[in-house]
Amino acid sequence: MQPEYPLPVDLFDNLDKASPIPLYYQLATALEQAIRDERVPPGSRLENEISLGNRLGLSRPTIRRALQELVDKGLLVRRRGIGTQVVHGRVTRNVELTSLYEDLGQSGQTPTTRVIAYELRTADETAATELGVAVGAPVLHLTRLRCADGVPLAVLENTLPEDFTDITREDLEARGLYQLMKARGVSIRVANQRIGARAASAVEGELLEIRKGSPLLTMSRTAFDNSGRAVEYGQHVYRPDLYSFELTLVDR
Repeated sequence: MQPEYPLPVDLFDNLDKASPIPLYYQLATALEQAIRDERVPPGSRLENEISLGNRLGLSRPTIRRALQELVDKGLLVRRRGIGTQVVHGRVTRNVELTSLYEDLGQSGQTPTTRVIAYELRTADETAATELGVAVGAPVLHLTRLRCADGVPLAVLENTLPEDFTDITREDLEARGLYQLMKARGVSIRVANQRIGARAASAVEGELLEIRKGSPLLTMSRTAFDNSGRAVEYGQHVYRPDLYSFELTLVDR
């Protein structure tokens, strides 16, 4: 078995524990850059989470979440009995931090929203983890149908922490969620986003006016404000014939 590669501590000299940017995100960003620059060689088997956390003075959950970010991006792979390794040659890029409502406005289309579900509920494990709140904490869970020029485009599910439970159905049908947050002085600074694809359920097919089993683009996002607090967790699906994610790639 290949020996463990101890990550040089100086890769993380810029970690700032006083910053509003979450530590796991700072750590993941620094390691991602080191991997892309090949300061951490392709194929390297990283030291375990406990060892790395002890050397950096960070908790194991922080290390685990940072590494998971890069596993999700395809830069690291976890293998049973071997550990965490740097992948050979796979590269991914982030899309911009925008909302669908803003995207439609910028493209010259008129967005409209129908609120399908509006529920005050308690946070389950997933919502609690994503929003950084206690299991059982009050949250607002939303399901909305977003249309562009009257054509169904996306089904948007979002969970918001207690501070936003006074947002009304009428607010959500009149404006985009990020617009409502910005009007309250919330500045969205960082988001953890994943893009994928799957088949439409019967309910999604009916809402989006497509057949059950048709392909859908998926996006999950947890957004953080400028204090580092999670302000929303969303799981969205889009009709790929009407919407796509565009990335700009730059040759370094």
